[in-house]
Amino acid sequence: MDVIMIPGLWLDASSWDDVLPPLRAAGLRPRPLTMPGLGAPGDESVDIGIADWVAAAVAAIDESVGPVAVVGHSGGGNVAWGAADARPERVTRVVLVDTAVPFDGGMISEFDVVDGVVPFPGWDFFDADDVADLDPQTRTRTAPLTHAVPARVPTDAISLTDERRYGVPVTVLSGSLNDEEFRGFLAQWGRYADEFAAIDDSEIIRLGSGHWPQFSQPQRLGEAIAAAITRTPSVSSPR
Repeated sequence: MDVIMIPGLWLDASSWDDVLPPLRAAGLRPRPLTMPGLGAPGDESVDIGIADWVAAAVAAIDESVGPVAVVGHSGGGNVAWGAADARPERVTRVVLVDTAVPFDGGMISEFDVVDGVVPFPGWDFFDADDVADLDPQTRTRTAPLTHAVPARVPTDAISLTDERRYGVPVTVLSGSLNDEEFRGFLAQWGRYADEFAAIDDSEIIRLGSGHWPQFSQPQRLGEAIAAAITRTPSVSSPR
């Protein structure tokens, strides 16, 4: 089975490199993506929005033979859910890495725009819990791997139109929250909670990591993704 892997903001396909061996060992075919306009100057990426990122993920699904799984990290989770909405009959599972599904009209987040793009703000920008397991060596190694994001992507509203998406099983690989904690936290977020509650089959698995386990715990993350995709769909967390 092909596994379409969508990075979070500022990251390209190479951000998944250390996660791929466990997937291949499980007999899966990972296909990490670099999203349109990543790293391009503002005048070249001005027209690129979240719909273009979703379209790139959908194109990868369409290029695959048979059913696929879709993985999205952080803001890439919005793209993954958009792709599942566009191809619910092709996607066997969505795996979200430390994020939740968006609702129709939801966005990723707001960040400062500089010269028409959203540059990586640096590791010190993020909450301490998110980066606690990124040691100085990892931060130094990975910061140069980041790229500016087209300005529209983080704040564009995503369009979700097919309610068959709720039939696609979803696994959340949460950095720090277990199932009960994640659902309790999400309950405070209105339409995000409503969208997640509408999913027929959902599960939350705690990784015990910060927000970037592909850098801090790549082997564990890869094994968790592979396990989510290859096991029989759960019936323990019905809508």
